[in-house]
Amino acid sequence: MKGFDSYIRETFAIGDVDVQSYSPLTLAFIGDGIYDLVIRTIVVGKGNTKPAKLHHETASMVKAAAQARYMDVIEPELTPEEEAVFKRGRNANSPTMAKNASMADYRRATGFEALMGYLYLTGQDDRMLALIRKAMEG
Repeated sequence: MKGFDSYIRETFAIGDVDVQSYSPLTLAFIGDGIYDLVIRTIVVGKGNTKPAKLHHETASMVKAAAQARYMDVIEPELTPEEEAVFKRGRNANSPTMAKNASMADYRRATGFEALMGYLYLTGQDDRMLALIRKAMEG
């Protein structure tokens, strides 16, 4: 199945990549962006409001503590391959630390973002959205 990533690659003539060769922090980098876009789309979809309110609602769902909680919900549902990607992200040696998060939450959030990045880059948009939905409902 063709994901959004494929359309971007075609439009801008970007060659295919071996996602397996990407570092977990690279996966987390793109995962952070695509997850943020999903959450912003959900928040804006609730109706037109002041940007400060949009930002506040979005921030509450994209912070490390929230992503760590989401992993508690979805981790039992992960395939072995998804679990491996999450663990690579969680165990990555990041040079930065979140401002308002514990180290444990920050690491789990990095794993969550790596998983989102992996699913996005492998064209598994439906799976990515299903996991986000389950996490938000849990």
